[in-house]
Amino acid sequence: MINVKELQNKEMGLSCLNISDYNRIIIVGNNGSGKSFLSKELSVITGLPLIHLDAEFWRPNWEMPSKEEWLKKNTEFISKEKWIIDGMCSHGATLDLRFEAADLVIFLDINRFTCLAGVIKRQGKKRSDTAINHYYDEKFDKRFIGFCKGIIDFNKTRRTKIMDLHKKYPGKPFLLIESRRKMHKLLSQWKDEKAQQIKLAL
Repeated sequence: MINVKELQNKEMGLSCLNISDYNRIIIVGNNGSGKSFLSKELSVITGLPLIHLDAEFWRPNWEMPSKEEWLKKNTEFISKEKWIIDGMCSHGATLDLRFEAADLVIFLDINRFTCLAGVIKRQGKKRSDTAINHYYDEKFDKRFIGFCKGIIDFNKTRRTKIMDLHKKYPGKPFLLIESRRKMHKLLSQWKDEKAQQIKLAL
């Protein structure tokens, strides 16, 4: 089992984690932190099937499933042997469920203002991680302003929830990524390792 302090250490964090050792990965973090980007890259590298929670959760006109429906759907997600799950939706306490089922948690603990800038930049663009094509396509409307407030308040709300779950499952591998630079460095490392594995298999 990889110790979280080792994962957070700059040298150990980049050298001791073999991403191919994990079959159930959740990626959590603030909106705009890069969860969807990282999850898509990891899915290509590992071959693990990818689940975008936003695409599964939101219905037309921003309707939400009931807590019972969402719990049932999440139970189906985690019952499979292999997956990458991208997203934070804790409707019906399902974040706890996914956290417990994962064999690796990746937390993108990116500066909230960096996240906010990323969200504003992508505003109005069609995205592959949601089933709603008009995802926040009305700039600076009431919904979007509330969404941005949630990003600013992340450290006091959802970050606290993530760290509480980490304390609840102290033995679970927990990779903390605090910058985009570190994320890209890890991706480069994992791609190189994958290429080497393919080369050796030929």
